[in-house]
Amino acid sequence: MNVIGCIKDRASVRRFRKDPIPDKVLDEVLEAGIAAPSAGNAQDWEFIVVKKPESKSRLAVAAFGQDMIGDAPVVVVVCSNLKKIERYGTRGKTLYTIQDAAAAAQNILLAAWDREIGSCWVGAFDEEEVGQILALPSHVRPMVIIPLGYPAEKPEKPKRWPLKDIVHQERF
Repeated sequence: MNVIGCIKDRASVRRFRKDPIPDKVLDEVLEAGIAAPSAGNAQDWEFIVVKKPESKSRLAVAAFGQDMIGDAPVVVVVCSNLKKIERYGTRGKTLYTIQDAAAAAQNILLAAWDREIGSCWVGAFDEEEVGQILALPSHVRPMVIIPLGYPAEKPEKPKRWPLKDIVHQERF
């Protein structure tokens, strides 16, 4: 599928088949995350791959009961390594690192969809609890949890605002 097709066709999947994702395919998806742009080419992301059922279940609880995390064959937690962005000071730690993680996460979602793997962006979670589950050092911050698996559903795409309602020329 072409990139525009992936962008327009991708939808959040919350039910997964149990089929494992081959390591080679998972590596390709993660390499797409690494290919994302980052502020000053800091590449301040870290990816934690979680496959153990107990760890996935704990992450689901930390994400306020989003059970699809525990049900997915693979979960990727996109984190920001604040040491890699510290040269940008406060703005780097409070903005650039979030943008960088978001760009990497979006690439992962699109690369997964291109390989017929479903995913869901999970941003609602207890950050401290996720950090404890994953044994993250204090300078590594979890940003996005992405459950991955072959879809057991074909979710409806949510309605989007028409272009004419959100694009402004020159001024708001």
